[in-house]
Amino acid sequence: MCVGFEHCYNSFCIFAYPIGPLYHPFTVLLLSFSPHSAPPTETPAMVSPHGIKLAVHLISTYFGDIVSKVCECLLRKGTLTLQQVLRFTELSKQNVTNALLVLIQHNCVQAFTIEQPGGFEEEKKIVTNYMALHDNIIHHMRFPKFLAIVSDEFGQECTEIFEGLLQHGRLSVNQIMDRYKDKHKPLTSEENSSVVDVVHENFNRLVQARFIERCPAHVPHIKSEEDKDDAAKKKAKKNPSQTLEEQALALATLMESMRFAVEDTITNDAPDDNSNKKPTTAVVGEKRKQPETGATNENKEILWRVNFEEFTRRLRHKCVVTHVTNRIDSVAGIVLRAIFDASRRNETTVKMEKTVPLSMETIYEEAMKSEEGRSLNMDRVSQSLVQLGCEIPVVAIDETYTIDLKKIIDEAQSQEVESIVMKKYSRDAYRIFRFLSQCKSLCDTDKISTSTFVDKKEALKILFQLWKDDFLHMERHATEAKTAKTENLFWKLDKVSVWEQVLDDMYHAALNLKLRLAYEIDLANKGLRLLKGKIGGEEGEAKRMKMKSMWTVLDSSFLILDDAIMLFHDF
Repeated sequence: MCVGFEHCYNSFCIFAYPIGPLYHPFTVLLLSFSPHSAPPTETPAMVSPHGIKLAVHLISTYFGDIVSKVCECLLRKGTLTLQQVLRFTELSKQNVTNALLVLIQHNCVQAFTIEQPGGFEEEKKIVTNYMALHDNIIHHMRFPKFLAIVSDEFGQECTEIFEGLLQHGRLSVNQIMDRYKDKHKPLTSEENSSVVDVVHENFNRLVQARFIERCPAHVPHIKSEEDKDDAAKKKAKKNPSQTLEEQALALATLMESMRFAVEDTITNDAPDDNSNKKPTTAVVGEKRKQPETGATNENKEILWRVNFEEFTRRLRHKCVVTHVTNRIDSVAGIVLRAIFDASRRNETTVKMEKTVPLSMETIYEEAMKSEEGRSLNMDRVSQSLVQLGCEIPVVAIDETYTIDLKKIIDEAQSQEVESIVMKKYSRDAYRIFRFLSQCKSLCDTDKISTSTFVDKKEALKILFQLWKDDFLHMERHATEAKTAKTENLFWKLDKVSVWEQVLDDMYHAALNLKLRLAYEIDLANKGLRLLKGKIGGEEGEAKRMKMKSMWTVLDSSFLILDDAIMLFHDF
């Protein structure tokens, strides 16, 4: 089913087709590549070309053209000062300043300062730089998924607080309270104190679940090498390849104890003696500078934002469990979900390669908490652990078990790309591609043909097609015999470059879907205005239902495609 349209590029066409067992039976992906196109050029932020275009489109949709122009400048040029942004965008200083403030408010840009040497007999200058956070921008299109997770876990009241943070980017606790009062004026006028308690309780639940966090430092300062203390110099030596942007993000990030430290009180309309209480979680014995408490507003109130990291972790768990359920069985999925639930607080990063070590008793107890796991016994859990790649000891004394998550993610990614190859080319191409993906070295044409049971002429034709579309790497090796000189072709799959190309194509497809959806909505609105009062009754209702059905298909296709994007980029 082709859903290509005017906005698609000439060398691409969008099709809906099944891309593997991990997701819904149908999703949208780019199926045709320009045969002789060069690989995507590297950008300063190492973001793919269509990843930048998608991010710029999202910012333009949410905040307008001026903000998107400033954001695009930062994405394409890399980290810039205010003067450099003014020069590249040719916008007024007021417009650029306001655009940067909007982007910072919505967690799309991080500012930081660095020292620059002055001129002749001049002192050093402190210069403020701005860098675009591409991942945070892309996360904006996942807000419906984030809302669904909060709603399923905590219900409507927590969802209202969370929705406010999604809409406004950063809010203090008192701003959250004011927003809640505005939405529930009849209730708040009568029971003001109880409403404060309810909001405070729901806010605490979101913090405890790590769905929200304190905002990082507004403008962290990167010291020059000569100004760094011994500890900072040792840390820099451990990470010599750390970029300026990575240093800034590391400095802006709060300590774990401060990220989720909740203030004791929420101030009311009438201030009281407790309004100046300090956070309940105090760090004893450490000297911390003021920025370490996080960003604040003009009233010196702590600002809070959505913790994208926690939602990415939850979606990664869901993806892995779905893949295991489809590949093995539902019981393996139940056991793996229990492992995630039991070890969630101990996970240090999103992309953990292995699960946190857990004992059999802990895994079994967590599995029993779910309705599906109550029918399991210890032997069935043990069997599932073996299927998941764990080695069960003969004598289980203080033994712990871990699951190789990286292997599961790699399998899921390979299945998606193999499915793309099969749908775009043929089943023979799928077999050849799968064989090469399992080979660690170069393979000649004869070996590929013999191993995949594909005729040599057909295999050579397929290999050349895959090579022209940048799926394979080819080398020519000449061999000299007594009678003549022959040339053999050797082939290899470069997973890194192919996976990057597939991800860029997914970004392209997502952008086209967004443009198509906007186009269809605009077209429908124009049509409804023209037909207003002319068509009514069943005919008018049928047209509206048809348009609504098309929007639903495009929107759901976009969400499914986003699952694949996260698989290749975030997981």
